[in-house]
Amino acid sequence: MRSRTTEDRDRALELRDAIHRTGYYPEVVADGVDGAVAGEEVVAFYVHHEPTFDRDEVRRHLSVVVLTPSRLIIAHTDEHEGDDLLPEPYTSTSTEAIRLSSVRSVVVTRMIANPTAGPHPPVEAVMTIGWGGVSRVDLEPAGCSDPQCDADHGYTGVLAADDFSLRVSAAADGADAVAGLLAFAESLSARTHEH
Repeated sequence: MRSRTTEDRDRALELRDAIHRTGYYPEVVADGVDGAVAGEEVVAFYVHHEPTFDRDEVRRHLSVVVLTPSRLIIAHTDEHEGDDLLPEPYTSTSTEAIRLSSVRSVVVTRMIANPTAGPHPPVEAVMTIGWGGVSRVDLEPAGCSDPQCDADHGYTGVLAADDFSLRVSAAADGADAVAGLLAFAESLSARTHEH
């Protein structure tokens, strides 16, 4: 039987291996993630590499989410062209550590193709986590039901907490990526229930 510390070390190594498999500046990304995890046990993790197309260039973005016994760690790494301040191409890694007791919601959306044919694995999944760090306000002009009215009715809108959202699909990322995101969301939901 393996000790708990061996399992913890193995999960941390699995995280590092997953980062290295992306091939996207693995040492830079791993260094940022390790700094945010700060030696805590890695309970679960998910690594998502997302290339984006900007005119004739491909830019890469990597999101790493890590669950520890007490925190949710979110790390984003982007690559940039040189600019006035840094003339050479560079990466930026941002990390955020959220106490699990602060997580207000874990929303998981599963898309199932052809549901009338019986249960199938989801072909797409979206995980949205809210902790109140970022709120979005969507405003639009308010109106009334009178089509002839030209009075100013002010604005109406919706305030939405949308701190972090991650979407994966079997078509773009593979079926294992969808299953992995759902497994991470389940681990996070279970841990937030405990807190």
